[in-house]
Amino acid sequence: MVRVGIVDDHESVRLGLQAACRDAGYDVVAAGATVSAVLDSMPDSGCDVVVLDLSLGDGSSITENVKRVQATGAGVLVHSIADQVASVREALAAGAAGVIPKSSPTTSLIAAIKLVSAGEVLNNLDWASAIDADSEFTKAQLGRRERDVLHLYASGLPLKAVAEQLGVAHSTAREYLDRVRTKYVEVGRPAPTKVDLLRRAVEDGILPGLAPDGTALPGASDGKR
Repeated sequence: MVRVGIVDDHESVRLGLQAACRDAGYDVVAAGATVSAVLDSMPDSGCDVVVLDLSLGDGSSITENVKRVQATGAGVLVHSIADQVASVREALAAGAAGVIPKSSPTTSLIAAIKLVSAGEVLNNLDWASAIDADSEFTKAQLGRRERDVLHLYASGLPLKAVAEQLGVAHSTAREYLDRVRTKYVEVGRPAPTKVDLLRRAVEDGILPGLAPDGTALPGASDGKR
């Protein structure tokens, strides 16, 4: 049986969610107006999913709320109004497994709870829209040295030459490049090859654009470092 916690500071919404979950055969183990209230009443066995509203009136932080729930081992399913893009983005960045608008049919919410309870991420249109609406979410946040390494390496220099030009050890340049690749994976834009890195550098304004015919700029070979 799927064990569910519900956080919403509107009593009518909480009661409706509780009824829908119980009708679906789920076990609502805790419900309350704040994350603290739900965590305090949660049994020692915990729960599988916490359905979390983002517009809570207790002044709590979205990131803090998501992290506190995750610390119990439960997945976080955001249940909020569709126009709260910035809040949804923050919740997703903190690790929420997905978002279901309050305007969605109850059947969609019930299905999403089951998916998240199985450890899956809810990749629906609302999740994608929240990301697309905020370009900073999908842009890898690279440090100055990481940008320098990416710029030189994606431009066509071998990693050894990149290290020499920056005055760092080859192993250090490799570490920076590994960090760059990791950060792009974390924002859903993997770049396993040199051409991929070139494209990411162009997309993020680190390098000028591709050639008019859409091919990579000279010097970028389609292979790993």
